Order: sequence, then structure tokens, then C-alpha cells
Amino acid sequence: MSSAPHPSLLLDLRGTPCPLNFIRARLALEGLEPGSWLQLDLDRGEAQEQVSSGLRQQGHAVQEAPHPEAEQGAIRLLVCRHGA
Repeated sequence: MSSAPHPSLLLDLRGTPCPLNFIRARLALEGLEPGSWLQLDLDRGEAQEQVSSGLRQQGHAVQEAPHPEAEQGAIRLLVCRHGA
């Protein structure tokens, strides 16, 4: 993508354990219109892998974005809700 998407909703799930972080992300996406973006802040590692993998399996587009606290173990994902 040439320009960064503008998220409709920001969700900070750092410190939230698996699978609760995935469930909260999925519920947040259900409240958005198809094509809308969700910004997710997560812990690196298992949380990042489980949430991004699960959301992709559900058909959502997931991309990484720079996080201002990356050196502290945070990751930012931008998720586009699927649907027509």
C-alpha cells in the first residue's frame, strides 16, 4: 500500500493473554463496517503470532506498522475488516 490506512478504532491489548486478545480483536472487528481498519497494539511473540494468524484465517487483511514502543516488545497491527 502506498499510504497508511486510517484506523476507525484503536485497541491496546498489550499485556492481555492469549486467547483473550484474539477474542477482543475479533469482537472489535465485528463492530466495524467492512473495509474499515482496526489498529491493534500487542505484545511481540506469541500474542502477535496467534492474533495475526487467527485474523488472517478469518479473511481479514493484516499488516504490521511501526510502533513507538517497539523496543519495549510492542507490535502494532493494522487489520482491515473483510466483507462486502
